[in-house]
Amino acid sequence: MVTGRFRALAIAACIGMLLVLLGGALVTNTDSGLGCGDDWPLCHGKFIPAYTIESMIEYSHRLVSGIIGLLVLAVFLTMIIKFRKDRSVFKEPLFYAGGALLFTVIQALMGAAAVKWPQSPPIMAIHFGISLIAFAATLLLVIWTFRAKHGPPAVYKVPRSIFPRVLAVSIYCYVVVYLGAFIRHTESGGGCLGWPLCNGEIVPEISGATGAVFIHRVAALVLAISLAGLYIHIRKVSHGGAGLTKSAAWTLGLVVTQVFSGALLTLTITDTDLFLFTNLLHNLIVTGLFGLLMDLLVRSWRLREGRGRK
Repeated sequence: MVTGRFRALAIAACIGMLLVLLGGALVTNTDSGLGCGDDWPLCHGKFIPAYTIESMIEYSHRLVSGIIGLLVLAVFLTMIIKFRKDRSVFKEPLFYAGGALLFTVIQALMGAAAVKWPQSPPIMAIHFGISLIAFAATLLLVIWTFRAKHGPPAVYKVPRSIFPRVLAVSIYCYVVVYLGAFIRHTESGGGCLGWPLCNGEIVPEISGATGAVFIHRVAALVLAISLAGLYIHIRKVSHGGAGLTKSAAWTLGLVVTQVFSGALLTLTITDTDLFLFTNLLHNLIVTGLFGLLMDLLVRSWRLREGRGRK
């Protein structure tokens, strides 16, 4: 049903979107957002800019984003052709491919707007969130290609109580990610030195950079507790149906890893080179976490008990 060639194309688009997302984080962390001045799509009025670290980082990000945008478009067009041949089978993956293309375009337009008209940190933080959704859409498509490798994916029944819980945790996860992106764009990472204490205090003064980082830490802890509760609930009521228990276990493992990567981020904040690496690692882990949560969300909705009944 799904050819190896199309699966490879979907995987390439997914990896490419991950590179775009991490590239955007690199641009932010190295203050390279204006590495090409206020020109877009050119860089200082040239197709190939003069060599500076900032201009090369920014221009490379633009170049990769453009190539991956064309790749995502190719995936979408291919999926339309498949959908026309069999609407019932390819309706779900067409939704993923269409979502990936839509959010890739929005992401590109927001990037161009940020260059032409400097945006405030709250708006810039949304840019990372849009990239996260675009990546998640391509990841869902890749997952679907493997599940439909030898025919339509197997159908299970999932208790209805799971979906609202996954939805709530997913929305909350997105908020936590936004807070992290906001901290990055406001350069507030140094607001809390030390871990797990914040500037040597259990509860510091909730204001400025310190308040932003402390709130993000508390929010991340609540997210970890929420995912632990979700895993326990799914394991209790689903008996492993549709592989939800394993997926929930992965999200729990990733959020714990994310918490400790946040600690590593704090401990390396005074080392510029090392901090750049730990920051990208932090982004990588949360990207995987959000992608798996989206898969859990889709399956808990599509396979829920009683779906389709009048």
